Amino acid sequence: MKILAIQNRMGIGDMVIFLPFIDAIAKKYNCPIDILVKESSKASQILNDNKNIGKIIILDRDNNDKNKRHDGLIGFFALISDLKKYDFDKVFIFNSSLRFYLICKFAEIKKIYQYPLFKKNKQHIIDAAKNLLNKLNLKIESNPQIFIEENLIKLAEKKFSINNNQINILLGIGGSGPTKRTPTNKLIEFMKLTLKEYDCKFFLATGKEEEEQKILNDIILSFKEKCVPLDKLSISETLPIIKNCKIAICNDTSFSHLSAALGIPTIVLMCDSPLLYGNYSSKMHPIIPDGMETVSHNSRGKEKINPNKIFNKFKSIIN
Repeated sequence: MKILAIQNRMGIGDMVIFLPFIDAIAKKYNCPIDILVKESSKASQILNDNKNIGKIIILDRDNNDKNKRHDGLIGFFALISDLKKYDFDKVFIFNSSLRFYLICKFAEIKKIYQYPLFKKNKQHIIDAAKNLLNKLNLKIESNPQIFIEENLIKLAEKKFSINNNQINILLGIGGSGPTKRTPTNKLIEFMKLTLKEYDCKFFLATGKEEEEQKILNDIILSFKEKCVPLDKLSISETLPIIKNCKIAICNDTSFSHLSAALGIPTIVLMCDSPLLYGNYSSKMHPIIPDGMETVSHNSRGKEKINPNKIFNKFKSIIN
């Protein structure tokens, strides 16, 4: 049987969130699932060792560039052509788009499972997927898993001189926007509290934007001997390093999703995102800003992230 799953959201975190649902489909039908995803999901870097994933087909579509292969009317027919050659028996469409429904119909996919059409507004990212698979009597726990070969973990341990007698910490200091990035002084204060009581090494994960690089450089300036920057590595190169860590402290960024999916207890600093992005996995432990009961878009809470709260949660997990 040949089965396709369509996950058209753009982020790494989005890709991770949908993994339990794709894995469940693979186990039900006892076959790997081909996926249609955007390049920005980094699926080809994070799913290499997942035996439930078959071919990774790239959806060449971009909201900011309408000249991609699968954009517009021409792109509509191009995607039909691209999918038709695979001769899929079933497709699971993790969205409410009429466009994708019609594409799959014209691609002659025999059985189509999809969210209710035209119901995108205020759609819960996890509950909508659960409801879709309820049709197959599949009950899914939202605990994504990313798999890495043991030899890659050992190679990273050797290459980066990772000492398991220390507490190795992933510090995800970046973020997709400035409102999601915990201020440098808050992170430094947490690191000071930690180093007073524990022998630690910090692996600093961030992107290449100017503000992210400034945060990275300021932290290295304060704790050079205790830090290893990861910003020049690819996602696939960072995964074995993360797997060697005992705990992660991350903004709501791709690294919080990756570390939790690797089985690492992950403290998620929820500055300006819906809380569900920081608590959907049992490995996640969200910290919300002081004075707030919950967080969402436009919470703008990064200045109220409390380093003492982070440290107390860190101690409770480590101990």
